[in-house]
Amino acid sequence: MRRDRPSSSPCLWKGTTLQIKKIAFIGTGIMGARIAGHIMDAGYELTVYNRTREKAEELLARGATWAGSPAEAAADADVVFTMVGYPSDVEDVYLTTDGLIRAARKGAWLIDLTTSSPQLARDIHDAAEVEDKHAFDCPVTGGEQGAIDGTLTLIAGITEAAAAPVLPVLESFSSKIFYFDQPGGGQTAKLCNQVSLASCMVGYADALALAEQSGIDAERVLEVMASGTGGSGASRTLAPKSLAGDYKPGFLAEHLRKDIGLALQRSEDLDITLPGAETAFTLFDMLCQIGGSRMGTQALTLLYQEEAACVAAGLDWSLLDQGEDDEHDHECCCGHDHGEDHECCGGHGHGHGDGHECHCHDHDHEH
Repeated sequence: MRRDRPSSSPCLWKGTTLQIKKIAFIGTGIMGARIAGHIMDAGYELTVYNRTREKAEELLARGATWAGSPAEAAADADVVFTMVGYPSDVEDVYLTTDGLIRAARKGAWLIDLTTSSPQLARDIHDAAEVEDKHAFDCPVTGGEQGAIDGTLTLIAGITEAAAAPVLPVLESFSSKIFYFDQPGGGQTAKLCNQVSLASCMVGYADALALAEQSGIDAERVLEVMASGTGGSGASRTLAPKSLAGDYKPGFLAEHLRKDIGLALQRSEDLDITLPGAETAFTLFDMLCQIGGSRMGTQALTLLYQEEAACVAAGLDWSLLDQGEDDEHDHECCCGHDHGEDHECCGGHGHGHGDGHECHCHDHDHEH
């Protein structure tokens, strides 16, 4: 969906007029490339960086400028968007010595669309303000189709009034914005959404398995669910893909596992129990361990099927046995065994220190 916008947006910030013309976008994966395309449609000058340049080629062909690093992309930008894989990636992009907090120009806006750690979002906001820059968390929901259509829902950790200078840019790829008024508020609200989504996915996977094993029409069961209170957004949009054997990722299974892990980390901090999220994490972690990490989340239903169907889809149950033999610990929200000394995605609330180094990102994420 094309949204026609002026090539620049005059807005007020601290008594001055801010002309937004140049946008940098870091992370052009499944969602990011679509969002960046809508920003270009709105008439803004776009510079992009992605770890894998090939994933930005479509944008470059349309006239976007390539940058060799996040710092280079941000150097001349009025607004910088980031949409990367894991909290460790966010931390590296923003808080390292050559990160965005230092590289962006004074007065620039730094907006993170990644689903990440609420504490990390607060850290980034505070560090940016010290440098006379303005950062806020703004994770999105609506999936790949929402990104394609430009109708994403944005979940912003900022007040509506404070976000006014960048509202025209945000509206170029969204249909609704919720404001949670404080740094990290957007991330917390997004994790609440992901906890509900994951439980809904387990619910429809259970329902389809019960229908199929009982020998009744699973598609008709979905119709029943949709007509009553048993349906959900997940069963409406993802369950038909599960039934059709379409596991192409609109949202990666490993990224939902990461999100649930972040929510569970937060629940531990609050000393509460989330049994639905714990069950969903166990299942998505299992899916990722047996080779489904790069599949769409709807591949969860493969766990309920015969081994031959799993093998045909590219899964290997023997990998799970190997993981058990190696005594891998999958408590970490990025789903990998890092050893006892590793402070992973949820650990930002305890302070980093000068020696903090996190390597959750040491594999190929879809940026």
